[in-house]
Amino acid sequence: MDIANKILENLYDRRNGFFTLEEIGYAVGANHETVERALGELSNRGHRFERHPAEGIKLVRPTVMDAYLIERGLPVKHIGRNVICFDEVDSTNDIAFDAANQADGQALVITAQYQRMGRGRFNRKWLAKPNSAILASVLLHKSASILPHESLTIAAGLAVAEGIEQITNLRPSLRWPNDVIIDDAKLAGVLVEVRYRGAARYVVIGFGVNVLSAPSMEVIGKKATCLAETMAPMPVPEPIDILRSILIRIDYWIEQLSKSNVQHLHQQWCKRCDMINRLVRIVSSGHRFTGRVIDVNPLEGLILMTPQGQCIRLPAETSTLVD
Repeated sequence: MDIANKILENLYDRRNGFFTLEEIGYAVGANHETVERALGELSNRGHRFERHPAEGIKLVRPTVMDAYLIERGLPVKHIGRNVICFDEVDSTNDIAFDAANQADGQALVITAQYQRMGRGRFNRKWLAKPNSAILASVLLHKSASILPHESLTIAAGLAVAEGIEQITNLRPSLRWPNDVIIDDAKLAGVLVEVRYRGAARYVVIGFGVNVLSAPSMEVIGKKATCLAETMAPMPVPEPIDILRSILIRIDYWIEQLSKSNVQHLHQQWCKRCDMINRLVRIVSSGHRFTGRVIDVNPLEGLILMTPQGQCIRLPAETSTLVD
């Protein structure tokens, strides 16, 4: 580990406490000049510091996304071992697909502080102010790229909800096909995309979590919320910690799907689903359906019972809920 990462690790783990430069130097085994040079390197990576003449230095919170802090000690098999962080991009999903050839079959995580052209399903815009949300995409490893779109959408939404719960103690619910909900307002969303290059199939799971702010209903047409609003007056966890928690759960559920453990996924998703037995309207492949939700199946999609008694199965990839 280089000196800059050692210093970053110490400052990050100190949370809101100060380090004197002498303490930092002792902790990482470096002299004053080397410490200052490393702090300059960290500044170039986007980290900001508060300095006090008597107490020393500390990180300004929230900390910008940093690949080293995300990857370090993450207990995962695939997802979260290789991370690239950007300040600003058009779309993290597009960057993930663009990097597929260089990834050589390995999982890759892309994050950004801001997306100029972020999108949701059916090319809807994903709107988030700079530095206000977790914006990330996961290029799945080769062995997972064969998994069904339906199962991946269900698994990704559940993983985001579980990851948020484990770090915040909130209990998000799930609304098919891709919304993570708190108090009937959208907190996070998931977008699973598949692209082909010749015979190769590449799959990217994109997700966004509103952390410090959320778009208004007038802008997106539905109620949205953020962690800062939901958790107030409690402080919001570091975005890095939230992202790490989500990546652990994505890695877990992808492994479960790879082992064909669909029943477990089904059970856990339905425990959070706020739609079972509700009357809903769905648009799927240009057709409108109205019925009562009987089930959400990771292989078959939404199972709807129409007023005429017809049982219909609607895939997540081509369907959307009409509010």
